[in-house]
Amino acid sequence: MKMTELTDFSNHIYDQISSVKRMLDLSVAELSPNKMKKLREELDSLDRLMEDTEHFVCQQKEQLKHLKLLDDAFRQNLEDLQHMKDNIPAHLPTKKVVPSKDEPADSQKGAAGIQPAEPENTKKTCKTFVKEMDLITASEFESIPQYMRGRLTQDQLNVVVQSFNTAIKAKYKILHQPVKSLNNHSRKLHQRFKEQETKDTKGHYFIVEDDVRELAQMKVDKRFQGILNMLRHCQRFREVRGGGITRFLLL
Repeated sequence: MKMTELTDFSNHIYDQISSVKRMLDLSVAELSPNKMKKLREELDSLDRLMEDTEHFVCQQKEQLKHLKLLDDAFRQNLEDLQHMKDNIPAHLPTKKVVPSKDEPADSQKGAAGIQPAEPENTKKTCKTFVKEMDLITASEFESIPQYMRGRLTQDQLNVVVQSFNTAIKAKYKILHQPVKSLNNHSRKLHQRFKEQETKDTKGHYFIVEDDVRELAQMKVDKRFQGILNMLRHCQRFREVRGGGITRFLLL
């Protein structure tokens, strides 16, 4: 009901009440049967108006309740959207498809047993593929205990993850090149990388602290050890020790 309709309805009730009051004021005098009938009609009409008013008020209460629920839901959605807007991570993680090394040759054949033709550079692409460490998501960061996180933010932690990836790519870029094409410094690194490999690292990508220090120019200190604990908590690597060296195998 519009405001003008509500005003007219209210004025109509007041007019009916005023009419009844005037007739009651005349009740001290003897009223004719016609006037008594008129009074009863006015009272019946007023009674119906009161019932309509009560019904209308109930409807408005239900509508108000419904609008309140909608308002609460709208405010909650607005708060959620604002929270998402204020907490968009600077780095969004991406999943990389890793080619399976254990996939049987038969699975690569067609339904008729015919091996499909492969591009000439397929072998080269698989050989130079380097697995990288995924960035830490917001939910993973929140799962890290507060005592372990300290004042470190998600973005700061992902900067370290990117440094790890820089070291990983630099290391395996050297390993994927022919030894004859490397300079003296790269040949020494190549030899060191090979000497660090063990049966436990076979088929895995890994780096050590020296790789992070030299290839990513990252300071390896007490803070670095704390970051390793957080990355290990998020299952980004596992440690393999041996020969006085700790190897970080990517998961």
